[in-house]
Amino acid sequence: MTNIVITGCSTGIGLETAIYLSHKNINVYPTARSMKDVEMLKSLGFQNAMQLDVTKPSQITEVINTVTAQESTIDVWFNNAGFGQAGAVEDIHTDVLKEQFETNVFGLHECTCQIIPIMRAQGYGKIIQHSSVLGLISLFGRGAYNASKYAIEGLTDTLRLELEDTNIHAVLLNTGPITSNFRKTAMKKLQENVDIEHSIFKDTYTKNLSGNYKKVPFNQEADAVASVVYKIILAQKPKPRYYITTATYLLGYLKKILSTHMLDRLLLKLG
Repeated sequence: MTNIVITGCSTGIGLETAIYLSHKNINVYPTARSMKDVEMLKSLGFQNAMQLDVTKPSQITEVINTVTAQESTIDVWFNNAGFGQAGAVEDIHTDVLKEQFETNVFGLHECTCQIIPIMRAQGYGKIIQHSSVLGLISLFGRGAYNASKYAIEGLTDTLRLELEDTNIHAVLLNTGPITSNFRKTAMKKLQENVDIEHSIFKDTYTKNLSGNYKKVPFNQEADAVASVVYKIILAQKPKPRYYITTATYLLGYLKKILSTHMLDRLLLKLG
């Protein structure tokens, strides 16, 4: 049976992927940052659920040690944990940007670096990195999140080259709009970390917080991601990246064919 560890399973994509894979006879070790969410996972039948804050290396080590003590292998590691910090670049203080990177980039990187020796020792493995369509293109007011996903792209593209002579596969997921609490969390982070009242973008922020914002087309449910993760698990040699949702395919294609100026004009309308 395939063993997979998934980070960030408190809600949304992580939770739905854990449920989906468990129905496919995959041995899932879901993790969440808070013990409250770990207990929630256990109430759903995931007795293997564990606490994992990816910004704490000791907890990553503990999860890996626990799984390897119970299983002969960790076949797949899905770096899913992350959040979005909304706000214009000039409104994001450096310490807020660091907080965004602590989870989305540095936490992902620490998980990756700790699991690679395990996979080298067992002779194979798959590391799935959850990037985004915003790792391919940028949107207004998402600078911190855009930057974190671009960083994941660069790290993973390089890692793939460095693992070329192994049977360890580093795979990127470029996910577009998915039904989750992601936007709700982003708006909460906007209110917490941005001085909205004194920002030149105050009206834009207020409009978004009121819910009067442009709906992103081509939204899909979280099982769209889960089904791709399952496909990667089954693949003997997975592709280096997978586009998820029509929005990702469309924007990825337009980035290739449009000039930067023309793409910017389009992205401003989407923002």
